[in-house]
Amino acid sequence: MAISERENYLRTVKMGRDNAKSPEWIPCRTVISGASYDQLRDEVEEVMARHPLLFPGFEKGQRDYDNWDFGPGHRAGEDFEDAWGCVWRSDINGIEGVVINAPLANWEDMESYQAPDPAKTADRGPVDWDANRRNTEAQRARGELTSGGVPHGYLFMRMYYLRGFEDLMYDFATQDPRLQDLIDVLVDHNSRLIRQWLDIGVEKMEFGEDLGTQIASIISPKDFAKWITPAYTKLIKPCREAGCLIALHSDGYIMELMDEFVKCGIDIINPQDLCNGIDNLAREVKGRMCIRLDVDRQSIVPFGTPAEIRELIEEEVRKLGSPEGGLELLCGVYPPTPAENGEALCAAMEEFRGYWW
Repeated sequence: MAISERENYLRTVKMGRDNAKSPEWIPCRTVISGASYDQLRDEVEEVMARHPLLFPGFEKGQRDYDNWDFGPGHRAGEDFEDAWGCVWRSDINGIEGVVINAPLANWEDMESYQAPDPAKTADRGPVDWDANRRNTEAQRARGELTSGGVPHGYLFMRMYYLRGFEDLMYDFATQDPRLQDLIDVLVDHNSRLIRQWLDIGVEKMEFGEDLGTQIASIISPKDFAKWITPAYTKLIKPCREAGCLIALHSDGYIMELMDEFVKCGIDIINPQDLCNGIDNLAREVKGRMCIRLDVDRQSIVPFGTPAEIRELIEEEVRKLGSPEGGLELLCGVYPPTPAENGEALCAAMEEFRGYWW
């Protein structure tokens, strides 16, 4: 009898620890960005329909492309102010914009600044915790893995949304003690949000923000260890005490931060593949944390040939996978990726998901 998706995922993350059995396939997921939906339309739906393993329950024709709401912060030409007072602007439908103001550009404004109440509002709209509880209970009843989490950009990125990027870099360079005041505000906010999910009883907590450039972490490992690691640890500790798995996403080069992530208690790390280097990940991360690999979206998937896409997936499975698990594959599809490359990606994931078994 085949094991469930939930059981296979738990085995993948445990990597043979605590006498865990081996998984039976590599968890694979392809996420089509709103911008690629808008670009490819019927073409991408044809690809999705041919791969029900990766897109379970998908049915063609359910998306009204001419009247689609891409969501706050993702609508081209429309400024949006979130619950933190940050104004977002996007130039492309379906791609998240950037913050164009800095509510705390002046440190003096910290005295009167009020963070949003996570019990009453989400970052970009109302929140219904009763509905979150009902949805989680329904997932649990269906035998699915239950998850909660904080918004993408919950701490370090929120700091530069509020302060402005250059000013925040000066703050780190000068070791401005007021940084801790801002961190404390954000830790308190996220702690309350996390508590809501823990009270619901989720099994996995998702944390996500982008900590790297193309070639290095945005701040030095020394500054990360001083300012960010303690904040992450405070947020993660109650999750671990509740028995939650901890997943952390970050775009950019983050190899020099991996030791800090281990100290914080991360179970699942979601790094970009080519930016960090497949061999680097194999040497320094494999076996320490489960790797939820963010498959290239900058060069090979959008611009390569189908053969190159297949070769990339095969290399990643061979070098980062194992019979004990420890590897997930995740790819976000963005313009200008053509439909045939999306097809090649899905086919390669399906081909190699069972490689080790």
